[in-house]
Order: sequence, then C-alpha cells, then structure tokens
Amino acid sequence: MESWKRTMWILWFGVLFCSSSYTMSVPFLPLFLFDLGVKESSVNLWAGIVHSSAFLVGAVMAPLWGLLADKYGKRKMVIRAGLSLAVIYSLIAFVQTPWQLVGVRMLHGFVGGFVPASMSIVASVAPKEKLGWSLGVMQAGTMTGGILGPLFGGLLAEAFGLRRSFVAAAIIILAATVAVVLWVREGKAEAPAGASAEKKQAKPVTYRMAFRNRGLMSMLLLLVLFQLSVNMIQPLLTLHIAKLQGGLQGAVLSAGFVLSLIGIAGILASPVWGRLGERKGYYRILVICLITAGMVISMQYFVQDLWLFAVVQFIFGLFMAGIGPIVNTLVVQSTDEQFRGRSFGLTTSANQFGSMLGPLIGGLLGLAVGIHWIFVATGMMMAAAGVSVWIKRRSELGQARISSSR
Repeated sequence: MESWKRTMWILWFGVLFCSSSYTMSVPFLPLFLFDLGVKESSVNLWAGIVHSSAFLVGAVMAPLWGLLADKYGKRKMVIRAGLSLAVIYSLIAFVQTPWQLVGVRMLHGFVGGFVPASMSIVASVAPKEKLGWSLGVMQAGTMTGGILGPLFGGLLAEAFGLRRSFVAAAIIILAATVAVVLWVREGKAEAPAGASAEKKQAKPVTYRMAFRNRGLMSMLLLLVLFQLSVNMIQPLLTLHIAKLQGGLQGAVLSAGFVLSLIGIAGILASPVWGRLGERKGYYRILVICLITAGMVISMQYFVQDLWLFAVVQFIFGLFMAGIGPIVNTLVVQSTDEQFRGRSFGLTTSANQFGSMLGPLIGGLLGLAVGIHWIFVATGMMMAAAGVSVWIKRRSELGQARISSSR
C-alpha cells in the first residue's frame, strides 16, 4: 500500500474512534440534564447553553491550534487533542450541576482539534487528483463514528447509566490517540517538478493574506451558515424523538438508533460525492447537496411518526454528507500548502461558530414556536445557501468568459 494511503486509513480509524466517543456522549447531554436537576420547562434553553459553550471556546481556539500545527507539526496536535479529550470525557461523568457541565464543555472546546488536524495531514499527503476522494473517505470515517457512537452510547446508557457511557467515550478516544502515536508519521505528497524553486521564492502566507482570499472566505461563511442551520435542531432532537415515541422510557436507545442513520447515510454517500465532485465539478455537487438537503429536512414539519422521522433523517444524511468534504476540498484548492494547518483551523473555527449560534437560536425558537418550525427554518437556510452558491458561481464563470474574450 502506498504510504499516503496507509496514513489515510490509520487516521480514518482515529477519526472514527474520535467521532464515536463524541456521539456516545454529547447528543445525550439534554437527557443528562434531567439527572442534574433541570426542570422540563427550561431544559430546551439549558440544552442550547450546554451545546454552545464548547463551540464558543472552540471557535476562538481553532485558528491558534491550526497555527501551531503548521509550526510544530500536525501529528503533535492530533496527539495533544486526543489525550486532552480523554480527560474531558472522564470529567463529564462526575459533574453534579448544570453549570459544572457548562464548564467542562468549555474545556472541551478549548482542547479540541483531533479531526481537523487529521484531515490536514491527509490533505497534505494525498495526491491532488485523489484529494476529493480521500477527504470524502475521511468524512465517511466521521460518519461511521456517528453510527457506532449513538448505538453504543444508547446501549451503555440503558444498561449502566449515562455517566459510565462518558467514561467509555474517554477510553475510545484514548485508543485512537495511541494508534496515532504508534503508526502515523507526518509526510508530504510528491511535489511537481519546479515546485521547490517556486516555494523558495514564495512569501510566507499569513492570516491577513488569507482573509483577502475571496474563495476561502466564501467557503468559511458557507460553513458557518451550514453548521448554524444543522445545529439549530441538535439540542432538541433527542427530546423530539422522545415525544414521537410517546415518553422518555427508552428514549436514549431510540435516539441512538435514529442518529446513527445519518452516520450510515454518510458512509454510503461521502466517498461518492467526493468522486462526483472530481468528475462533474465541486461547485455543481455542492449546490445539489445544499438545496436537496434543505428540501428534505423541511419535510419533517409534516412527520408525526417515529419510523417516518427516521426515514427522512436517513435521506437528509445522504445529501448532507456531501457538503463537508466538498467544502474542505475547495478550501484546500484555494490555499497554499504551507497554510494547510491554519486553513483547517479556520474551517474548524467557522464550524464551531455556526455550531455555537445554532443551539442557542434553536433553543430559543424551541420555546417560542416548537421544533417543527425549526425544521422548516433549517431547510430554508440550507436551500438559500445552495442558491447563493449557484448564483455566485455563475457570476464568476461569466466574468471569466468576458475576461478571456478581451
């Protein structure tokens, strides 16, 4: 096996374990709030605060971790994040009040960065013609963890309680970190002829220069909007599933099953979207995924049965799975290789910022209008993002034709 493929598959398992540990614990925090004494009348608001607290700190820290990854090595950042997350997940098992949970979640955001640093390594070692596929495979690893985490987390919570499932999550992320320590070595993809001379003449790339990059900035704004819309639903999803099935009894297991369907869809679809992007054009596939995902999630407004809710979530996952890897590929294509760690730090910051705003807005809307209207709002935002990308791309191509004809 080629060295870049071996590195990719090792990190694929690392990302899978990291995502599994996350989805074993975080999606069930709204139900955990009941154990901490939160009343049902205020649980929606508390769920939004708990989810957003980590993303607030993570949005600030991600560019710093990206800068350190470029300076000291991406592998070191993966190991740092993995060891720190193992400690954080263990601490969640011992919190006694909602505010303690918020504090631990803020630490969670402070130390994060396992997945973006892993993605950055893969983007650095993969050949250019395999970039879309390799990032799609890594996205599928994240989605695979999205399947295993809720299922195992739900089963462990039913058998031993939520607190012990958090300890299990810590052990899993620790195992992923050990795998990186033992088997991952940082490297670089083969450079084309003459690239070394160009690199010597190139000026160092700074954050200030990156902010002038329109292509990069538009992708970061798209990520903020995408994560904001998706995370508007997340704090209320497990509670909504409990209502659909008629009570809290067994709600953790039901939520684990439904949430895992999005992961199954991601495994099936992410590499496919990556290959289609290579052949048909990344912007075209991105527009299709955004508009279709928005239309599908809006249909949850009419759903009143748990089985139909699960089917719609699966279809939504098929199209949502294409957005992340395609945006990451476009970011890589629009930035210099020496800026690779920082570019993924910026994408992580954009993801975190959107993920911070989403739960807060969703929690407030949940108190005001109910979750069914939140599904509609989410769908409209995603579809509008797809239309805006399509209009912007057509404008850019039109300007390019005019310039070439002169």
